[in-house]
Amino acid sequence: MAETLGSLVDKLSIKNLRIWHLDEALEQDNGSKSEELKAKRDLANKQRENLVDEINDFLVAAFKGQVVIRDEKIKLYTNTNVSSSDSIKKLGEAVSELAFRNIRLWHFEDEVRRTDIEDSEIVKIKRQIDSTNQERNDLMDKVDEILQNRFEEK
Repeated sequence: MAETLGSLVDKLSIKNLRIWHLDEALEQDNGSKSEELKAKRDLANKQRENLVDEINDFLVAAFKGQVVIRDEKIKLYTNTNVSSSDSIKKLGEAVSELAFRNIRLWHFEDEVRRTDIEDSEIVKIKRQIDSTNQERNDLMDKVDEILQNRFEEK
């Protein structure tokens, strides 16, 4: 497995966001796109189920010492001082914060696609996207770090 728990949780939170938005679109649909939306919803749900299985398999393999829990990252970006993950010590808290960052990113991406805002506002939102995405990446690493530390303690 090339994935880590942090990257799998990240993918799962994004998949859950997609499902939520597809459900919202289905509720608002007047029937013109219902079949297409239902097919997308079904596919996203199947992908979500596969991710849940992959997370479970990863944890079983981790307990058996069969996978690398934390993958060292080579960071080439310069925006490295925005992390808020240093104070996080519990795995559940890191997972929750990671999911929250994905919600914020989704919202910012929706905002930046609007056609009724000035370019200067788009630049501000893009900067928020950059810093939030950095926090997201730091939180993926934090999930892996906390899990690795727990295994080393045992």
